[in-house]
Formats: sequence, C-alpha cells, structure tokens
Amino acid sequence: MDEKKRAEIKNASAKHVVTLPDGTSLPSLGQGTWYMGENPQVRDKEIKALQLGLELGMKLIDTAEMYGDGDSERLVGDAIKGRRNEVFLVSKVYPHHAGLDKISKACENSLKRLGTDHLDLYLLHWRGRIPLEETIEGMEKLREEGKILRWGVSNFDTVDMEELWNTKNGKNCVTNQVLYHLGSRGIDFDLLPWQHEHNMPIMAYSPLAQGGSLRRQILDNPIIHDIADKYNVQPLQIALAWTIRSNNVIAIPKAVQEEHVLANAEAATIEFTEEDLSRIDQVFPKPTRKMPLDII
Repeated sequence: MDEKKRAEIKNASAKHVVTLPDGTSLPSLGQGTWYMGENPQVRDKEIKALQLGLELGMKLIDTAEMYGDGDSERLVGDAIKGRRNEVFLVSKVYPHHAGLDKISKACENSLKRLGTDHLDLYLLHWRGRIPLEETIEGMEKLREEGKILRWGVSNFDTVDMEELWNTKNGKNCVTNQVLYHLGSRGIDFDLLPWQHEHNMPIMAYSPLAQGGSLRRQILDNPIIHDIADKYNVQPLQIALAWTIRSNNVIAIPKAVQEEHVLANAEAATIEFTEEDLSRIDQVFPKPTRKMPLDII
C-alpha cells in the first residue's frame, strides 16, 4: 500500500470517531488481541501487526488477563514499549477477581505484564457472583489511585445495564463490550438504543464473526459482495464498516497478517448510502423482538 493510501486511511480514522461520556474521542476502529500471544512462533508477526495498526490510527488496543493467561497482555506490552502515549489501552478483569479483596492485585498484575503504570480503561469481563456495588467500589478506588482512568463492563445485557446504572457510582461506567456483527444483531433491538440514550458507546468484539459457517454466510452473501464491488473493497471490509456506521460503536477486530491490518483500517474510509444500509438490512435484518445476549 502506497503512502497516499495510508494517509487516506489515517485521515478517515481520525474523522470516524466515537466519544466517551467523559468527552474523550476515540477512532471507531481499534484492535483486539484474543488468542494473540499464545504461539511463540508468530509473536514477532503479532507485535508488528499491532504496531502497524497504531501507525494507521487504530490506537485502542484491547486485551484481558484471561487471554493466554496473561500472555496477550505481555505481547501488547512489548508492542507498545516506547510508545505508550500513542495507545488507548484496555484490559479486562476476571469476574472472580472483581471483589474488593482481589481487584487491586489483578489490576497491578495486568499493569506489570503490560509494562505501564495505568490503564486507560478497565472492564469487568463478564458478570459473576461478586455484587455490582463491590466491583464498582473497587473500580472507583483504582481510579482514585490513578491505576485506571476509566472503567466499564463487558457482556452485560440491558437488564444488567439498568441495574448497574441504578447502583451507586454505576453511572461512571463508560462502555459495555459485547458481541456485535451482521450475523449477531440482537443488541440493535434494545441494548444499543439504551446505551445511545445514556450516552454510552458500545465496544464490539468479534465484529467479523469468529470463523465457521456464520462468517462464511456473511462474507459470501451476494448483496455484501455487490456492495463491496461498488466501493472496490473486500466483503469483510463492508461487514466491518457496517459495525461502525453509527459513530456509537467501537469495533475491535483482531489481525495478525499485515494485509488484514490494512484491510481493517481501510474499512473506516467506507461511507454507506441509505440504499446500501437498506439492502444490508434486507439480508441481515434488525431483530423485531428481544433476543438473548450473544456471548462467545
């Protein structure tokens, strides 16, 4: 890819932004790291992929203590060494580490593996048995200590968000990370509108589906192919651009190959027409009733 095209991608990334409740603006496309750091043979390639993503404007990097039992965080730490100020760094805590007796240590361990003194965002990975008020208290304490700048949740459905919102300091939550892609649109019915109403963007994990028949169903669809041909891009870029169409969703696709990083970043340059979106809705319709929250 030539420098002119790279500059176009970076410019699109800078314009295609999502605003957090505290006014922080982030590019709609970030980088996921699920399964990264687990295979030493591709470690250098994974580090270079994350660094290329940063150069293309995808400055949010998402990881978790669960991923590779900390190996993903170690990988990210190596990738951002010497350029921490370029990164909006996100990690996630296990539910069983989210009590007041464990959350501080869990966070400190993540910081050590990442080689930093703070996280830009710390998420509860999914809801467990620890009471929400206790986890919130722990998050607020970490924020007061400067170890995290913000906190949020992951895999919370609308009823969970309502409970969180009505718990002391629950309104300090800045995002909810959930599964969202063309083949999994359940949140379009209630969760995404609820969060939009409460000025809280969604983070979409696995925005291209996670392989298998569902991913093929999306990427092999004739309408998706037709729209891709219209914009001279790949079907996966149409699917990714669709997830960030509203400027209220941050998508975090994972990529290891350089060409995949470039393709993901280029998705930010695609601007759909109403006709495009209507055609996509015809083959991947918005739900007409409440759906259980998809989790993988």
